[in-house]
Amino acid sequence: MKKFHLYAATASGIEAIAGRELRDLGYETQVENGRVRFDGTIEDILRANLWLRTADRVRIIVAEFDAVTFDELFEATKAVAWDELLPMDAAFPVEGRSKKSQLHSVPDAQAIVKKAVATKLAAVYHRRTRMPETGATYPLEVMIDKDHVMLTLDTTGSSLFKRGYRVGKGGAPLKENMAAALIALTSWHKDMPFWDPVCGSGTIPIEAAMIGRNLAPGFNRSFTCEGWSWVPQELSDQVRDEADAKADYDTPLQIFGTDIDENMVAIAKRNAQEAGLSQDVTFGQLAVQDFKTDLKHGVIVANPPYGERLSDQASVRELYKQMGQVFKPLSDWSKYILTADLEFEHFYGQKATKTRKLYNGALRTDYFQFWAKRQPRRRD
Repeated sequence: MKKFHLYAATASGIEAIAGRELRDLGYETQVENGRVRFDGTIEDILRANLWLRTADRVRIIVAEFDAVTFDELFEATKAVAWDELLPMDAAFPVEGRSKKSQLHSVPDAQAIVKKAVATKLAAVYHRRTRMPETGATYPLEVMIDKDHVMLTLDTTGSSLFKRGYRVGKGGAPLKENMAAALIALTSWHKDMPFWDPVCGSGTIPIEAAMIGRNLAPGFNRSFTCEGWSWVPQELSDQVRDEADAKADYDTPLQIFGTDIDENMVAIAKRNAQEAGLSQDVTFGQLAVQDFKTDLKHGVIVANPPYGERLSDQASVRELYKQMGQVFKPLSDWSKYILTADLEFEHFYGQKATKTRKLYNGALRTDYFQFWAKRQPRRRD
């Protein structure tokens, strides 16, 4: 089976986590800004799309070269064996990006690549008219960074954060792959209690339940490559059957999501039901100031409002203060809180054990980590 050079695209700050996921799946990786490179067959492409929790998409790297003129871009693109990837009726839209390069016009770069691919396919398939583009879609992208060109083919389609279970959402929902990354950065494992005290539409607790059950995040959706002529349906079925067999429906889970807004709690319950996890996450209406638990050695993950608008800042910082007060007695719990407010520690009332810079979309945020007190070692 043919091997491809591949990469998993990620949000900034998430690369190392996606790299760890790929290594856990058995691949050698090379972590770069915004992506993780690895090699694999079409079976590996299907498996990566199915299992990656924190990545955005999986792309085939079709070609890499340097180009400073549009002639160079055209000729190098035309030299690629596009017929090995694209059938005669392939629809091949071309996206583009350019950064710090002489070929800075993205529309022109897209048009040149489109023309070069069409020219090559017309020659191979003996077409004198335009390519029909009536078949399956093969999304191409030309990325130019410091005059280095990378031509890629997207295997995923809609971003991997679209798991298929979110039937409702709030005003500023956290993407599913970002929620999974927040969990991956904690000390939580499935035999520990887990709580999101500002759960909104329930994304973080639902992602925790998917991890606890070892459910492949892409299981309930399809991928662009599954419609391609050279991707066998039986191979896709086989990879999905293997994933289904790895699910753990037996381990008891203690996962909770609470929110002050009863409407958001109702949405969270619907989303959990859509994900098939309504029995695994306990949702309820609760204000942060009323939070308490008798459970021990748990993990709290929260994505509270950031108070970006000045009118919201006072109420949000009061919420941070309440968090600090109600979480303080929970010395055996670790708390992880994401916010764009760099003054968070001041209002929370405690300095974080560690902070990590992450990007929630285009917004710079910090992940404030308050680790549980270490338990004294037992002496036998």
